[in-house]
Amino acid sequence: MKWKIGNTLITRIQEIVYPEFEGAIPAATPEVVKKVKWLFPHFVTNGGQLSVSIHSLIVDTPEATLIVDTCIGNGRDRNPFEPMHMLSTSYMEDMVASGYHPDDVDYVLCTHLHLDHVGWNTQRVNGKWVPTFPNARYLMGKQELEFWGSIDANTDDDFLQIQRRVFEDSVQPVLDAGLGQSIEGPAEVCPGVRLISTPGHTPGHCSVLIESAGESAMITGDIMHHPIQFNDPELTSPFDVDSDTAVATRHRIFGEYADTPTLIIGTHFAGPTAGKLVRDGDTYRLDV
Repeated sequence: MKWKIGNTLITRIQEIVYPEFEGAIPAATPEVVKKVKWLFPHFVTNGGQLSVSIHSLIVDTPEATLIVDTCIGNGRDRNPFEPMHMLSTSYMEDMVASGYHPDDVDYVLCTHLHLDHVGWNTQRVNGKWVPTFPNARYLMGKQELEFWGSIDANTDDDFLQIQRRVFEDSVQPVLDAGLGQSIEGPAEVCPGVRLISTPGHTPGHCSVLIESAGESAMITGDIMHHPIQFNDPELTSPFDVDSDTAVATRHRIFGEYADTPTLIIGTHFAGPTAGKLVRDGDTYRLDV
């Protein structure tokens, strides 16, 4: 799937789809989902279960090639989170088949450092995790590095223990190789691509704004996990570090981009993945 934004091409590289992803937004029960008719058929199942996609977005500008978020990765110990444990997908082959070789990537943009956004930062070579994109600068939020890099080794929180392993196999090898760069939004990455600060889901979370020849697109990151949150920005995820700030960020971003020409590209949106955000009475919907 591809989108043209002025002189920039954005390509989706899909790793895996979860047709019925439980737990992302607990309050979005089938009864709640079925009331939001525009979610069908692209974003939910006929039974009202949320569908979620894990994918990267390659941003190919006249000046640089960037990849936004690198999914889960193959062969990762993510126990006890079975849906993302020890994957074996064709992600890298699909990237190359789309015309992009890892050696040609100039920037890796990490909207945040959760397990499903940094996995392909590295790959295992001769038993060692090494950077997948050897010529890229990996841009990671300063607060993200500080927060996820200081998890107590003795924590009894399963998710935090997973995140410790994520840091060890998908972030630390990049830092050790000298390819990591700490950054804080708002910041320009290269002409036409900039990070905007969208905290709440994680402390240093950023979204990505692409502008070219009078056109624009925004890659959401995890300011939201599913389009149902356009209908109700108050719906929260248990994976949010600060739910109140996450809700405030959604209200701010939705209000800013609704009824504008900016294409909204969801980091976890299944189906068409992108659309225009429009006001719908007292709330919003994604027009695809």
